Amino acid sequence: MPRAPGSPRTRTVDRVAITAVMPVIALLPAWAIAVGVFWWVTSLFHQISYLAFAGVWLLLCVVLFWKPTQLLFLRRLLGARKPTREERDDLQRAWLVVAQAHHIAPNKFVLAVIDADDLNAFACGGHLVVVSSFAVAELTHQELTGVLAHELRHHIGSHTIALTIGQWLSIPIILLAHIGFFFQNVAQAATESLTPSSSALNLLGRISTGIITIVAWLFIADLRLAQSVGNFVGKGAEFVADAHAVEMGFGRELSSALRKVIEQGVGERPSNWRDRIVSSHPPARTRVARIDAQIRQRTSRSPRQH
Repeated sequence: MPRAPGSPRTRTVDRVAITAVMPVIALLPAWAIAVGVFWWVTSLFHQISYLAFAGVWLLLCVVLFWKPTQLLFLRRLLGARKPTREERDDLQRAWLVVAQAHHIAPNKFVLAVIDADDLNAFACGGHLVVVSSFAVAELTHQELTGVLAHELRHHIGSHTIALTIGQWLSIPIILLAHIGFFFQNVAQAATESLTPSSSALNLLGRISTGIITIVAWLFIADLRLAQSVGNFVGKGAEFVADAHAVEMGFGRELSSALRKVIEQGVGERPSNWRDRIVSSHPPARTRVARIDAQIRQRTSRSPRQH
C-alpha cells in the first residue's frame, strides 16, 4: 500500500492555484456588465446599490465551498449523482487507501459519479471529487487509487478554488447572453413579419437586431477567452497533480489508468492549433511518458536515500 509519512495534511496554495486566477480576471469585465444589467432590473423594485448587489453575488460564491452545498447543489449542477452501492464500495475502498496515504479523514471529501462513456474524473469546489461511471466500472482498484490521488492533489493545492469562482462568475454572463439571443430572435421575427412595407422600420429593426447580436457575442467571446486561458493553466495543473501522485507512490497506478484512456482512442494530441487551445488536458501519451520518467527517477534515488 503506497504511503508517504511526510505527505501534506492540509491545503496549500501552489503556483498553479495562483496562475488559475488569470481566467477569473478575464471574466471580470463581462461579469461586471452582466451583473450591472441584473442590478438595474432589481433596482426597479428594490433600492440597492450596484456595489452591494455585486458584493452579495460574490459572497454567495463562498457557499459553494461549503460541504452541504456541494451535496445539495453543486453536485446536481455538474450533472453528478450519488454512487450506487456497488460504485460506492469500489470508490470507498480506493479512497481509503489514498486518504490514509495523505493522512486525511476519508469523509473530508465528497465522492460522486457522473454518467459517461469515457474514463474521466475531476475535482471541483472545496470537497467534491467526481469520477465517471465508466471509470469506476473499467478501472482496477489500483488504477482507481492513482486517479483519486491525482484528483486529491487538485484539492490539496487549491487548484479548484479559482475554477469554482470562475464558474460562479460565468452564470450571469451566460444568462445575459441567452437573453440577448432570445431578443435577437424576437427582433428579427418582428422585423421580417411586421415591417415588410416600411423601409425605415425595417432598417431600425435590423440595426436593433445587429446591436443585440454583437453584445451577446461579446459576452460569449469573453467566456471563450477565459476558457482558453483556463485550459492553458489547466494543463500545468494536470502535470503537477501527476507528479504528486508519483511522489505519493501512486504513479504506476495512474500511468496504467491513462494507458486505458489511450486504448480508448482519446486523450491524443489535437491535430490543429485551434483544438489544442480549447483542450483542457495535456495528451495522455505525454502524461504517461512524464509519469514513467518520474517513476524511474524516483526509483533511482531510493537506494541512495537508504
